[in-house]
Amino acid sequence: MEYQSAKWHIDHTIDQPCRCTRTALHCTPVRSWFDRRVPDYPNHAHVPRSSLNNTALFPCVESALPEEKMTEADISGTLPMGSSSPSPSPPPAPPQSSAPSRGASNASLRWQILRRALLARSASSRASDGTTNDQQKIGGTNKISRKASRGFNLIECHVVPVSQLHKSQVNSLNGNGNGNDVECQKDVYVCYKLPCGGSPELNVMYRREDSLELNDIEASNRYNIDTTGLVCCWPSEEVLAFYCINHSDMFRSKRVLELGSGYGLAGLVIAASANANEVIISDGNPQVVGYIQKNISINAETFDRTKVKSMTLHWDQEQPSEMFNSFDIIVASDCTFFKQFHRSLARVVKSLLKHSEASQAIFLSPKRGDSLNKFLEIIKEFGLRYELIENYDLTVWNLHKKYATGDNRSWPNYNEEHCYPLLVRITFGHFV
Repeated sequence: MEYQSAKWHIDHTIDQPCRCTRTALHCTPVRSWFDRRVPDYPNHAHVPRSSLNNTALFPCVESALPEEKMTEADISGTLPMGSSSPSPSPPPAPPQSSAPSRGASNASLRWQILRRALLARSASSRASDGTTNDQQKIGGTNKISRKASRGFNLIECHVVPVSQLHKSQVNSLNGNGNGNDVECQKDVYVCYKLPCGGSPELNVMYRREDSLELNDIEASNRYNIDTTGLVCCWPSEEVLAFYCINHSDMFRSKRVLELGSGYGLAGLVIAASANANEVIISDGNPQVVGYIQKNISINAETFDRTKVKSMTLHWDQEQPSEMFNSFDIIVASDCTFFKQFHRSLARVVKSLLKHSEASQAIFLSPKRGDSLNKFLEIIKEFGLRYELIENYDLTVWNLHKKYATGDNRSWPNYNEEHCYPLLVRITFGHFV
């Protein structure tokens, strides 16, 4: 389905996205274009129109890049109509400027990303047209997209074919009623070799990057959650996992909760390397929690005596009373970008963290415009204290500096505002 493909592309190419894409389907020229185009999509009748207005469907934040004004000329020049589509309204006359500014060029690249999202062609069309031109276009948009293939590359990892999973790991999945999923083509297994004593390995199941489905969108509407947890392992999650390995002593014999965990890499790392008493890995999206449980099952033999559980934890909902003020440490990565969830997130931290001088929440989050600062203001409103740390790990800091200055060009679209996570320590009392 083209709409499914469009949904996936918006989640993946806009990733840590820009304002123009977040608001694109609300912009009159784009929306009128999309309304004309929707009837041509054969399976669109049962997709609620409200889905297009739900910004929580897309992993978007207050803005990443400088804003540029868009005109219908920009859009019709970047979003071509198929021959079977109704003819678009004639565009206004082109601007008089003989050479586009750098800002206009960036805007054009963003609309190319949106074009790919809304007009993802079928595999047959792609095969018949060839890919050379597409690859050139993708190369250009990659410079403006926030998407990173592997982020900071802090933990050695490689893809593992299903056939190479240990028999016990396959059996553990079968025991949880997931036997058919082991062979599912939409999933991929990544093996992480942890840089700590004994070099334990974790096998983590992810969705492939072309497999988001229509029911993912419907679930997002039904549960009032976003789809970011299904997209990928975000760079901040990898940094959080690496930080937890290097500070494993803080988790020893503790009860730990990971919030908004996605596939659960950081929580799994804590369980495998820190000798914690209990680790609960949570997310608000029930589909994501299904993956977390599979990942726990696959790696059960790696956790030794640590109890590890998955949990559906929606920040907007009341939590079970037995959880109140019961966690020594709460961790989270990149969970502050949706401003509408800031108060709920602060409330969850305050209600679940132990009232103890030693208890703390560790958040790793990029600035993302003023999103992080807004969250910190709310943290203070809730009577909590925080410490903001920019340089918390020498390895991460040095990589950040190389990416930011261009000395390391393996991450060409690196942007400090959206890629480098700051560390936030949240407590009930004063810092020592």
